Amino acid sequence: MKKSQKSKGTTSKNNENLERRRFMKYFFSIGLASILLPVVLWSKLRKPQEDKKLTIGTLKEATKISGLEFTETELEMMLEGLNQQLKNYQKLRSVPLANDVPSSLGFDPIMPGMTFPETQHPPKISQLKVSEVPTSLESVAFWSVTKLSQLVKTRKVTSLKLTRMYLSRLKRYDKKLKCVVTLTEKLALKQAKQADREIASGNYRGPLHGIPWGVKDLFAMRGYQTTWGAKPYQNQVIDKNATVIERLEEAGAVLVAKLTLGALAYGDVWYGGQTRNPWNLNDGSSGSSAGSSAATACGLVGFSIGTETLGSIVSPATVCGVTGLRPTFGRVSRYGAMSLSWSMDKIGPICRSVEDCALVFDVIHGSDNRDGTVKDLPFNWDPDSDIHSLKIGYVESSFAKAHPNDQATLKKLREMGLNLVSIQLPDYPVETMEFILSVEAAAAFDELTRSNQDNLLTRQTKDAWPNIFRRARMIPAVEYVQANRLRWQVMDKMAELMSDIDLYVTPSFDSLLLTNLTGHPCVVLPNGFEKTNSSDVVPTSISFIGQLYGEAKLMTAAKAYQDITGFHLNYPQP
Repeated sequence: MKKSQKSKGTTSKNNENLERRRFMKYFFSIGLASILLPVVLWSKLRKPQEDKKLTIGTLKEATKISGLEFTETELEMMLEGLNQQLKNYQKLRSVPLANDVPSSLGFDPIMPGMTFPETQHPPKISQLKVSEVPTSLESVAFWSVTKLSQLVKTRKVTSLKLTRMYLSRLKRYDKKLKCVVTLTEKLALKQAKQADREIASGNYRGPLHGIPWGVKDLFAMRGYQTTWGAKPYQNQVIDKNATVIERLEEAGAVLVAKLTLGALAYGDVWYGGQTRNPWNLNDGSSGSSAGSSAATACGLVGFSIGTETLGSIVSPATVCGVTGLRPTFGRVSRYGAMSLSWSMDKIGPICRSVEDCALVFDVIHGSDNRDGTVKDLPFNWDPDSDIHSLKIGYVESSFAKAHPNDQATLKKLREMGLNLVSIQLPDYPVETMEFILSVEAAAAFDELTRSNQDNLLTRQTKDAWPNIFRRARMIPAVEYVQANRLRWQVMDKMAELMSDIDLYVTPSFDSLLLTNLTGHPCVVLPNGFEKTNSSDVVPTSISFIGQLYGEAKLMTAAKAYQDITGFHLNYPQP
């Protein structure tokens, strides 16, 4: 595929986006063996152990995994209690726990003493002059929501025409991209007609009214399959509407498709194949918000919704050259969304511009009295607020070894006259806490593992979910709790750091695990292009990390950089 404008990014002959690849290898090569504990008690996970008693020999072998040693006397004392515990596991498993049952161990990113503004103001929107509609309506397929909304509001284009155009593109390009699970055509046409009637009568709901969009297929919607991208759930229909879907419907947005995700929110491989990168069809679109990023990048939807637990917005947005917002943990209700990690899952928009993300986020954020983690704190978007008053941090050592496009970003921010200060991130072994995600994910899909249905998942490598879930059974509760205690210390140090700055800029994958664990918001946006060894031109990205619930200031700074560089105006062209 070709892009519509000449690449502005620095070409790197020997660097195939090492940051991205390092992250993918790092995340999905989780070295749990060094922290496993003697839960070899469950060595035959899928066969109940009621009639099989543990022995001293079993315990002695199991302690080798943990790196602990106990005396014969100590092991003897442990034995009776552990055999009883094994029976208790079977009783516990007899109680059905659906994926939507939350954990009572709640996560809150807010540290003691933190205070936040409480006043909500109406959002502002950039006033763009929109010329007459192009002769070919497909010419607006890559327009931002900020521009498209002007067309719809002024009735220069009807929502119905816009919807039919995007539906046509979805049908045409999904054959190449494999980014659609379900086309919601009948619903979309109904919603578009309703939007046109309302707008014609003067009932304009806001900038998303009449705009076609797509949603990652881990959100429940009555009457439609919600497959989670995984074969065992291919025919699953959940009798509820996710809060995010309800709120966008209330805003008048038009849902045109449920989009692909890597199976159970991992990667870009689902039961229908691999979602492709619109910049290079030989590559995948990364994940897990694979379809949301690919469809947005290829102009198949006005905007989309994705989720992130550890990189599932940042990574595909980078690969596909679009803009994504990962909000603060507890900003957007997860009601009706598949659970993977109760302490890390986050929902955010994937769009063509930072301001588009702001407009979508303004609609979906806030409490719904369903998801207990959500805080009702204001988001006051003003694209014209003064960015020169912001204090922006950067880690000097990260940029010294970063991709040339990242170094160019730092240089551009200096040229913009922004207040940049060198910072140091908390010095903790953050990677040791990564198994928190594995434990919670294994619990979320406990029944899948025990029923042996995990064999139905397409990917069966050592770093795929089936094996990760099985390995997680060997991680003890003590180590999980200890990791979360260390996590609290890191959160405390991050709170101290962020109290002195408004945000910081970073190579997109350098702070990924850290800030997903602490719950800080992130905006990821294009910052150029590079050539791969095969001479394909692919996008690169930069990330801005903000204070907790500080999305407004964060996005204002990101928008200023985006507006002056214009990398987001490039797009893949079939």
